[in-house]
Amino acid sequence: MTETEVPLGGGNMTGGVVRVGDTVRRPAGPWTPAVHALLTHLHNAGFRGAPRPLGLDRRGREVLTFVPGTVAWPGHFRLLDGDGQLRRATRLIRDFHDAVAGFTPPPDARWQALVPADGDEIIAHHDLAPWNLVISDRRWAFIDWDTAAPGTRLWDLAYAMHGFAPLTADPARRRDDAGRRLRLMADAYGLTERQRLDVIPLLARRAAAMHAFLASQAALGAQPWARLWREGHGDAWRADTAYITRRESRWRRALVG
Repeated sequence: MTETEVPLGGGNMTGGVVRVGDTVRRPAGPWTPAVHALLTHLHNAGFRGAPRPLGLDRRGREVLTFVPGTVAWPGHFRLLDGDGQLRRATRLIRDFHDAVAGFTPPPDARWQALVPADGDEIIAHHDLAPWNLVISDRRWAFIDWDTAAPGTRLWDLAYAMHGFAPLTADPARRRDDAGRRLRLMADAYGLTERQRLDVIPLLARRAAAMHAFLASQAALGAQPWARLWREGHGDAWRADTAYITRRESRWRRALVG
């Protein structure tokens, strides 16, 4: 009997992502074996905030366990309004970073590194954001690990702070208490004073890196990035970079007083 495939919305992958029963099937790439090694390590380390890899199907697609729940963004960002929810999301990031610290990539590992990182302290997720956070009563988990690649804790966290605080020029999402939420995230993660100082300049640098990436890919006509550029995502990242930069002293006061 042919299993029913249900298309899953969201994400920026071309080629289609579908649900089949309790699994998700996604197009595989040269990076898939390394990503599956990473996800297997996280599962074995006791981290339950990510899907578990189940190999490849007969069509060569990667197979992952389906994570039931509600994606927090765009339609359900209110699920993260409360301080408790924001702390929980941040602790999930910290738990991932602690679990991945013991991971040794395969010697032939290939990663889909889209945006140049600031180091190789860990294998970072590189897209820890509300649009990749699945929330349910039983479990919270991050999905879309296909762009995992070498990076640093603070580079990963700076991107998450942009999405979760959020630090955005968009009047529909901008919050007057973004600085307070930034401090809450730093506290929940357990950042030291040195790390708080170090993450401040990364907030704008990480947003600027996204704009530069989309601009370069749009110039090449590479999909789906060229489409996102046309839809205004590049302008949004540029505006967010300017917004974050103009308020750097505010973020400094929020994080270190």
